[in-house]
Amino acid sequence: MKLIETFRSSSIRVKLISLFILTSTLIFLVNLYVYINLNAIINHVDEIYAGNVVLTEMEETLEGVQSAMGEYLKTKNTDALESYYKNVQDFSNQTSVLNERITNNEEKIMEKTIRNLADSYLTMTNETVQAKRGRNIEKYVSGYENAGRMFRYINTYIYSLNNEQFKDSSVNYNALLASLRMSEYFSLSILILIALFNAFLVLLVTRSITNPLMELSKRADSVAKGELDVELIPVQSNDEIGVLTGAFNKMVISLREYIDQIRIRMELENAMKERELMMTTHLKDAQLKYLQAQINPHFLFNTLNAGAQLAMMEGADRTNKYIQNMADFFRYNVKKNNEQVTIAQEIELVDSYIYILNVRFSGDIHFEKELDEELLDLNVPSMIIQPVVENSVNYGIRNIDREGHIKLSLYKDGESACICVEDNGVGISREMIEKIMTRGISTSDVSADSNGVGLSNVIGRLKLFFDRDDIFTIESEGEDLGTKVTMRIPLDGPQKA
Repeated sequence: MKLIETFRSSSIRVKLISLFILTSTLIFLVNLYVYINLNAIINHVDEIYAGNVVLTEMEETLEGVQSAMGEYLKTKNTDALESYYKNVQDFSNQTSVLNERITNNEEKIMEKTIRNLADSYLTMTNETVQAKRGRNIEKYVSGYENAGRMFRYINTYIYSLNNEQFKDSSVNYNALLASLRMSEYFSLSILILIALFNAFLVLLVTRSITNPLMELSKRADSVAKGELDVELIPVQSNDEIGVLTGAFNKMVISLREYIDQIRIRMELENAMKERELMMTTHLKDAQLKYLQAQINPHFLFNTLNAGAQLAMMEGADRTNKYIQNMADFFRYNVKKNNEQVTIAQEIELVDSYIYILNVRFSGDIHFEKELDEELLDLNVPSMIIQPVVENSVNYGIRNIDREGHIKLSLYKDGESACICVEDNGVGISREMIEKIMTRGISTSDVSADSNGVGLSNVIGRLKLFFDRDDIFTIESEGEDLGTKVTMRIPLDGPQKA
């Protein structure tokens, strides 16, 4: 009982290490028992068949003595003589271990008989070889015949003894096989018992670890859902889980004490964020309304005046076309100021604007377009391209001596559609570029012939619409080297609030 209490109060690491050592020790002992038992049975089997192996080798050596002697008698070959003496020596050593005592055991009697016959046979073969060496033909021929008969007798006895020993070995082998099977069943039974015992131990230890953890997990899940009235978990051990349980109980108590204050603080913060968001939205809306309301009446007056003069000078067809473009231009201003449009609609406005200017200035403005038609359906704020083209006309090519050119390009660059307006006019200084890019929304860049929307206006509306700062760039290499304005429109459209 004391041991169980000590185990329960131990740390999880100690519990797991103890369980591992115990199970490993049991498995090692069972394997050691199986190994010793199996090794003993294998050695016994080797002993059983060792006698048969010896007799088989003896039979082969005897055959070697007889054949080597016959070869020497026929050829008097030195190699045959050496083989004879080697086989004689081996056969003598093999027969020397056979029984030579008087006994009632049949196998031992046969061993004694083989040993005596072997001694006589070796003496007979030695005399025959000596007779051959002494060229006593009659003696070695007679000796060879007698040795042959003796050889067959010995072979017969060896064969009989081998059979008897094999019978005994088979009986012993069957007995060992039965013993091996019993040992197998016994080992398997022990392994099954150990496996069941280990399973019980693992279940016991894991339950002591997982049950408190499962209970703790359920309570923690309830607390995470806001149910702070859960019951505190009783601490039942001094291990890591017990420490964790105690810490959890303290946390629940602390949460109960401070949750109301935290909830009130969060509600106040959320209310302040909502008010701040509403103020930002209203501010952006007011800024857009202010920007879109800037229409300069001087531009309208001058344009209408040019149309009237053209009507007096020419026929009605050109005047009609001029007035139509002019009407389209102002209709776009009036209708599109409060909505987003496609790039295609913006370019149509630019075409009308260029036509009106070429009528006014006798076709002095050379305008070309290079457009990626796949990008024409992208949405943008209204009145962003025409003011840039207007700026190129008024401040870029209006007062130059050479032929003025303006090029409008629309192309894809990475994740953006680039709208580029480039002219070959007077250029712009770096200081002026920085002033335009940094001063924000202003009405000071509106000229007498403008539609009322300057570059700063366009920059401000683009930043508000797409909520990005890197959307508008102005480039110029210097005086009389022209100006390039690029607007980078995100392909995924404006950012949603």
